[in-house]
Amino acid sequence: MNQDFSQPQRQSVTGIIIMTGNMLQQIIRALIVPIALMVFKTDYKQMLYFVILVGAILVISLVFGYLSYRRFTFFLDEAKQEFVINKGIFKRTQLTIQLDKIQQVNINQSLLQKVIGIYSLHIDTAGTESKEVGIKAIDEQSAYHLKEKLLNHKPSVHPHETEELATPAPAVPLLKISAGTLFKVGLTSNYGRSLALLIGFAFAAFHNIKELLKAFDTDNGQVENVLEKGITAFSVSLLIVLVLFILLATNIIRTFVKYFDFQISKQNGSLLIASGLFSRNHTLLSPKKVQITAYSQNYFQKKFNFMNLTLRQAHAGKEQSEKELHKSNLEVPGCNLAEKEALLQLILGKTPPQGQLFIPNFRFLNLPIFFNLVIPVGIYLLLASNMPQLWPFYPLAIAYFVVGLLMIYISYTKHRLRVSEDFIVKQKGIWDISNEIVFSHKIQSITTFQFPWHKSVDVGHLHLHTAAGIIRFKYGNYTEIKQLVNYWLYQLESGSEEWM
Repeated sequence: MNQDFSQPQRQSVTGIIIMTGNMLQQIIRALIVPIALMVFKTDYKQMLYFVILVGAILVISLVFGYLSYRRFTFFLDEAKQEFVINKGIFKRTQLTIQLDKIQQVNINQSLLQKVIGIYSLHIDTAGTESKEVGIKAIDEQSAYHLKEKLLNHKPSVHPHETEELATPAPAVPLLKISAGTLFKVGLTSNYGRSLALLIGFAFAAFHNIKELLKAFDTDNGQVENVLEKGITAFSVSLLIVLVLFILLATNIIRTFVKYFDFQISKQNGSLLIASGLFSRNHTLLSPKKVQITAYSQNYFQKKFNFMNLTLRQAHAGKEQSEKELHKSNLEVPGCNLAEKEALLQLILGKTPPQGQLFIPNFRFLNLPIFFNLVIPVGIYLLLASNMPQLWPFYPLAIAYFVVGLLMIYISYTKHRLRVSEDFIVKQKGIWDISNEIVFSHKIQSITTFQFPWHKSVDVGHLHLHTAAGIIRFKYGNYTEIKQLVNYWLYQLESGSEEWM
């Protein structure tokens, strides 16, 4: 039978295990160094103290896990169209979410949750500082019922329910990513993220080794000596090859873990997105709540005939970091041209026409060339003139200047703005060329500005502020920019479309 969420109720009882595990993880992270020192420095006669400490940590975690379970309740107030969560052990907090502010509901299942047979349900909202609100332990049937009620404001039906509930036929996936496509995505995407991950891991490993050696009073510069003695031309070349291999392997593994068995289906007018290897994530997203739809493609992806889509949603009113913005996006990897067009048709209602093209002035090149190329190379030449040992590196300086100049020129040729009656399409990029699509009625504010030295040449800048970020067009014709602004403001004032 259909479930009633109108009365306050607790999470699944087995959720105590999850909450205990979360608390245990927090305690171990905070005490990892003292615990490690106790393990290695405590003799067998004092091992009893270590056992007592471990027992105390387990008991504290279990107590806090149980109290977290008891003090957490949630219910759905259909009269006020609100979802209410009460939580907190010592400090009680009541969180009220308007149903029309909910952007998406994710149903996830980690490896531990799979073992004990429960799910977690997370709610993404716009306009609040707390980006994500979640229920950590809920059974499958309740999770799907609650998800449907939160998004559609009506009783839901889960495909696994009995026949008497008039269950709909299983949705046919609009898009399903194969393992071969995921392998290609891993080979051609996210180099920067994987490289940053490797660098962070290397620095963390170096720091932790140093700290452990200091703790055991054996650090006499061994790590630095090993690094200095091991650096040769052959070792550097081997290291580069090894880093490239690890980089590609990391990319492929991350892609498979995150997007394994990726599927998109249509369900009650919304998009049901499911993916994940160890942690299976289910996201139900309303297309009308997507603020910016973007797709990107690099040279290798073009040869493989696929591209990546990104669905950007409204985020909190405060300024967010690039990492937070990226986390709130929904990514669709490895779709071909036909699949891209089908998704754009579903999300936007129609494929955006070409529209009128606007290109930047050549002055777009000036500042990047000066600050990114002229100044660094100038500093190198100045230092090399006083330090002769730096002169042998001049081929690197030349290569840096040439490659940098080429990249800046490519960014200039790809910096374009296309405007049609209903859509704005912004193109940008150097290696990954992306196209950002936004409805003109989803613009929330517009900023235009012009530097004093550009007034005589009629060059200016345009910022389109949306709930999912800012679309920037730089060094355009300022007269044309002002005409576009007047046109968009007229559309906003005379139109009746909602942005959410």
